[in-house]
Amino acid sequence: MADKVDLRKDLKALYAGTKDRIVVVEVPPLGFLMVDGAGDPNTAPAYREAVEALYAVAYTLKFAMKEQGRDFAVGVLEGLWWADDPAVFLSGDRALWHWSMMIAVPDFVTPAAVDAAKAKAAGKKDLPGAARLRWGRYDEGVAVQTLYLGPYSGEGPTIAGLHAHIKGLGKRLYGRHHEIYLSDPRRTAPEKLKTIIRQPFW
Repeated sequence: MADKVDLRKDLKALYAGTKDRIVVVEVPPLGFLMVDGAGDPNTAPAYREAVEALYAVAYTLKFAMKEQGRDFAVGVLEGLWWADDPAVFLSGDRALWHWSMMIAVPDFVTPAAVDAAKAKAAGKKDLPGAARLRWGRYDEGVAVQTLYLGPYSGEGPTIAGLHAHIKGLGKRLYGRHHEIYLSDPRRTAPEKLKTIIRQPFW
């Protein structure tokens, strides 16, 4: 059995941070399990279905790969967020948000392996979001990020700070707002939630 791949440890700079400290990171192209959708994540059924499908397929894929001698740690939930008017991220109008929820997977995971895991997971339980799940490669490039501590509803000033930092570098925002959820909101008090907030630029 080969050593277990843990992207969160192998790419520690991308999955760690210090509260209120903004750093520049260069993100390599990475493979992800992804489900796209739109609407308020607190109320849209499609969001709950997406997250449920991601974890079910990720663990099914992990066990299938382990049987083939390639093991990996299932990663944390991540989200790309965008809107026709980026100002809605500061105003908090979540009904207008679009999103891609994601879990990173190692390079040895193939689209065919993901399709097989989808079919197996959906065969065991009802997973409405599985039909929308896909493998994708995301090439984010250079970005700024920081560790935010607190409820998701309070992210506005931190996001504004990232945008201001990019402008201070003489650069422009590019790509999609990216969040990496280091805490489980089902088991963590809102004020203790840890989230990496990232914004690519050029």
